[in-house]
Amino acid sequence: MRDLLRAAPLALAFLTALSVPAHAQGLKVAYVQTSVLLEQAPGRAEAEAQFDRETGTFRDQIKRMSDSLNTMVADFQKSQATLAAAARETRAKSIQAKEQEYQRRTQELEQKAQGRQQELVQPILDRIKQAIEEVRTEGGYAMIFNADQGSPIVAVDKSLNVTDRVLTKLKGTTAAAPPRPSAGTPAPSGVTRNP
Repeated sequence: MRDLLRAAPLALAFLTALSVPAHAQGLKVAYVQTSVLLEQAPGRAEAEAQFDRETGTFRDQIKRMSDSLNTMVADFQKSQATLAAAARETRAKSIQAKEQEYQRRTQELEQKAQGRQQELVQPILDRIKQAIEEVRTEGGYAMIFNADQGSPIVAVDKSLNVTDRVLTKLKGTTAAAPPRPSAGTPAPSGVTRNP
């Protein structure tokens, strides 16, 4: 199930990561957790189920080929001592040819599966990118960063997290406005409060 979206966080990180110029102080910024967006994106479960259905035949075919190759090798190892040199060489070449065919077909099926995975994931990534852009525009943010594990961000003000807003956009629902800090609470640097 995780295979479908394994590469997606990296792809989405590139969509949301922007370089910050040194003179960018005072810009309004926010962050999202793309792993949360990907996990909860509408259509994700359906895309994973479809991918599993479509690639199930690939996995079955690879397993049958692997089992056949393993049986050939086991039979050869059992009878190897009793075979004449010419017969041993013929069977060894046959096993080698079968192994090469197995590797070629496995690689072909994996490439086909990766292509299909990209076809299924791309519309989800496009919707996430669109929702992030809508939140960025509506919120007046200069930038929205990806703050998932492995990102270059090492510390962040949790009030800048707009993941829930993006999820709301992504799911097409209206979320309640986030709680506003009290009047006496200072805003984090670079963030302005709208009246």
